[in-house]
Amino acid sequence: MNNHRFAELRERLASPHDILGREEYYCSAVLVPLINIDTEEHLLFEKRAAHIRQGGEICFPGGHCDRDKDTGYLQTALRETHEELGIDQSMVSIIGQLDTLVSPRGIIVECFLGILDIDSLKELQLDEREVAKVFTVPVSWFLENPPEIYHTRVETQSSYVDEHGKQQILLPVEELGLPPRYKNNRSQWTRKVFVYKYGPEVIWGLTAAIVENLVNKLFQADRRSQIT
Repeated sequence: MNNHRFAELRERLASPHDILGREEYYCSAVLVPLINIDTEEHLLFEKRAAHIRQGGEICFPGGHCDRDKDTGYLQTALRETHEELGIDQSMVSIIGQLDTLVSPRGIIVECFLGILDIDSLKELQLDEREVAKVFTVPVSWFLENPPEIYHTRVETQSSYVDEHGKQQILLPVEELGLPPRYKNNRSQWTRKVFVYKYGPEVIWGLTAAIVENLVNKLFQADRRSQIT
């Protein structure tokens, strides 16, 4: 392989890395909104309207990346925030991008931390078709109240029995000459499920995972620096 070819490949790899197989996932983005209330930092949450998918659950504003509308994942987060909360993009100051969340359920979530330039939640115009209500939680509460931790079991299956009792082969192990053990359902790992109970509200799942990562990565570092 000549030097020109090396240089060509190096140039291609200079672009930002992505997630292998991203196109097979449900790609979404959320805004993690910060609001200052009485000089204290709060996180803002939505409660989904009861009649929609995952109704009644707690989330951040966001949704599916629409390639026809969005120039990138940040645009997705800002567009969805505008649609759900009625807040103009000019009133959101983006601090930066948080870690990407990849769920074994086939979901990728790009997360952006931003400050809402509002004085009161009354300034928001909720889309009642999607949002039942909003509420805030002080960041300090998450620092003082670590999440409860549960687990779910994640398995890979080469086949399954459908609702009609018929076996569906996903990976033809014998036909491909693969080791017989791959015919069995294999438990690969147990996955942590974080749960925060804030008054009557339960923050869990992907939203709680984003909060846990944010608090440990950014705000715990603040607290440690203040102590030292």
